[in-house]
Amino acid sequence: MIYLLIFLYGITLGSFYNVVGLRVPLKKSIVRPRSHCSNCGHTLTPLELIPVLSYMLVRGKCRCCKASISPLYPIFELLTGVLFVLCPIFLGWEAELFVAWTFISLLMIITVSDITYMIIPDKVLLFFGTLLLAERVFIQLDPWWDSLLGAAVGFVLLYVIAVVSKGGMGGGDIKLFAVIGLVLGVKLVLLTFFLSTLFGTAGGLIGMYTGKVKKSKPIPFGPFIVIGALVSYFYGNDLINWYMNVFL
Repeated sequence: MIYLLIFLYGITLGSFYNVVGLRVPLKKSIVRPRSHCSNCGHTLTPLELIPVLSYMLVRGKCRCCKASISPLYPIFELLTGVLFVLCPIFLGWEAELFVAWTFISLLMIITVSDITYMIIPDKVLLFFGTLLLAERVFIQLDPWWDSLLGAAVGFVLLYVIAVVSKGGMGGGDIKLFAVIGLVLGVKLVLLTFFLSTLFGTAGGLIGMYTGKVKKSKPIPFGPFIVIGALVSYFYGNDLINWYMNVFL
């Protein structure tokens, strides 16, 4: 029952994170107006706002104008719920759960905004960065200064790459890596960079092969950073230990 409650809590928050990720980059209120169809303006009823289930009931279309509803909504609702449930499974019932759930919340929001607008909002990073810093004061890494050094390394690494590549990294990516470093520490923020670059390269090559990505057209890097960060957070130490045992 506790896992079911966490899942329901997660998909409900995931629905809200969709709103935040879509409205904040446009400098719109996350409270008003109420959720509505972007095509005809129909205000959604409570039955149309049930996470995941409502999308299935209306078959992905507005009840009024029959316009298609983006599948991003149920996907990120479901993904948030699943990740929230995985946290106690991987981490146990420890205080670190609060950091994990906060971290996942940030990652879901910036993924939605980056996929939609290729923007990682400063307001979102500032809010969650402050919250995660406060949590790391009480729920510390070992050693305690690893969080602060990780944030510095994440920021400087991406900043240097942005300068050398003359804009190859966006400002949002740089700030996001600082927050990731705060959560993960030095070792795992470096692993996150390696993994996100690896996933981003693979995603770009697959996109070009399928014709969905043009060679000179930029693609959002945020989702690949998110994947790298999640893998590092849950499996990072195991991956590093495996590498050390096999290759060193």
